[in-house]
Amino acid sequence: MSTQYLTKAGQKELREELEKLKGPVRKEIAKRLKSAIEMGDLSENAEYIATKEEQGFIEGRILEIEYTLSEAVLIEENNGNTDTVIVGAKITIQEEDFPEEIFHLVGSKEADPGNGRISNESPIGQALIGKKVGDNVSVQTPGGTLYFKILKIE
Repeated sequence: MSTQYLTKAGQKELREELEKLKGPVRKEIAKRLKSAIEMGDLSENAEYIATKEEQGFIEGRILEIEYTLSEAVLIEENNGNTDTVIVGAKITIQEEDFPEEIFHLVGSKEADPGNGRISNESPIGQALIGKKVGDNVSVQTPGGTLYFKILKIE
């Protein structure tokens, strides 16, 4: 598995989700299971079966979050490196005659392309890493080859 990166905000968000899942969500599942068990025959009890499936999903998510938090590399939002593109950087690019675009290069767990947060594992993210202001970059994407210039690194 490749290195997972998290911003401080992403780490905080995952910790909050973990706390919620381990606390109120687990308690609610336990209460629903107890209620379903009291109904009797478990082999034909749809509520019991559905709740057990949900419990399995919740426990899997808890394990996933715990693993991510223990293994992820924390990236600084403003690390002062404006020479080259690294994970955590905000990059202003311009594709041919289109308006400038700003991307925040984050780990895959926090990627949200619609909001300008692209993964370091995406084709564009991989193409940007290590580049400098003024570099012309070409990247092969599922939609074709893109050509753009790096205008600014923050």
